[in-house]
Amino acid sequence: MNDEFYMREALSLARSAECLGEVPVGAVVVRDGEIVGRGFNSPIGESDPTAHAEIAALRDAARRLENYRLPGCELFVTLEPCAMCAGAMLHSRVARVIYGARDLKTGVHGSVVDLFAVDRLNHHTEVVGGVLAEECGQLLSSFFARRRAKREP
Repeated sequence: MNDEFYMREALSLARSAECLGEVPVGAVVVRDGEIVGRGFNSPIGESDPTAHAEIAALRDAARRLENYRLPGCELFVTLEPCAMCAGAMLHSRVARVIYGARDLKTGVHGSVVDLFAVDRLNHHTEVVGGVLAEECGQLLSSFFARRRAKREP
């Protein structure tokens, strides 16, 4: 299977978040071609600022694999990771991160800073951006356009 297949799975989870009124971001963790972790944004519903899609997917994978380290795993997420999520990915030793749309406000794979490129960190992961970027970005753009339209009198 290819990166687009797993990104479509993450997009499906992002739509689940959207149905709950959350910012539509979804993530999956894959090991040896099998999805071992799933997550979507839920900070509003859970009253938890750490309830990002990536964190939920990492937690799900860690529980399933019974290990807080996830070597050999790949994380697919519909939006460029923030600093918190990138830190969790590095601490969990994810081998590869694949994201869809760039996040020009909080993205840390070059949009704001490139946390993944800091040489002094003790773990490095391969990062690939832009997989189904248009579809991922459109989902977010549509969500925020609807939200703004609701606020207008």
